Amino acid sequence: MSRLLAVPRVGLQPKYLHQTGFARALTSYSWQPERALHAFRRAAPPEHTCQRTLRTPEPQRTRLLSSTPSTSKIFSDPDRPDLFYHFMQPPNPVSSSNPAYAVSFISTELSNPDSKAVMGWVPAGIEGQVGLIGFQENAVFKEILHEAVRKGLQEGVDDIQINGALQTHSGWMHVHDDRNIPALGRIGDPDDIIASVLVEDGKILAETYQPMPAYRLCTADGITRLTPGLDKKLREVLMEATRQH
Repeated sequence: MSRLLAVPRVGLQPKYLHQTGFARALTSYSWQPERALHAFRRAAPPEHTCQRTLRTPEPQRTRLLSSTPSTSKIFSDPDRPDLFYHFMQPPNPVSSSNPAYAVSFISTELSNPDSKAVMGWVPAGIEGQVGLIGFQENAVFKEILHEAVRKGLQEGVDDIQINGALQTHSGWMHVHDDRNIPALGRIGDPDDIIASVLVEDGKILAETYQPMPAYRLCTADGITRLTPGLDKKLREVLMEATRQH
């Protein structure tokens, strides 16, 4: 016969609880959610702030175009044989005391330093070195450029522009500089857009030709570079302009 062990019950009297402080702990403790939330916020790590960091662009590097002695009056760009530099003694459109070079697509001697065929001017460097830094545009050349491009579009001399009009079908089409061709379906930088023209049913309406005021003849990507048909038309217009002066 198994014997059951009697376990005495220990009764905790209120007096005992009070003496031990346990009762005081039970009766004084109360849940305060606002204090708990405040403590959590203090313990939590700070929120991550996404800040946009603006990168300072690097200074534009100047590519050395040539180290031809200054005694050579006309020489071509080693990377662009169709581009020529014409040495000019001072005074010239760049300086009244230092020599400079006139940049042109014409290889023959120019009648004057500010000819319509001159795209712009660059200072002559040490020992005849030439770079595009300090390039100054010739506003008159821009007029010739737009005249040639407009005539070329009107006469349909450039297959690339014709195909672009067929793809556009209807709406405005931009004529981009070939030195920095935008990705398919993208619009190029404003300084690389020569002009805009309206297209209807895949045909270019040359009379709607609108020059882009922000277009620049020289950028970090180089000097003006037209598509083949327009390039040929520009040279024809330039040759005609030089014969008239």
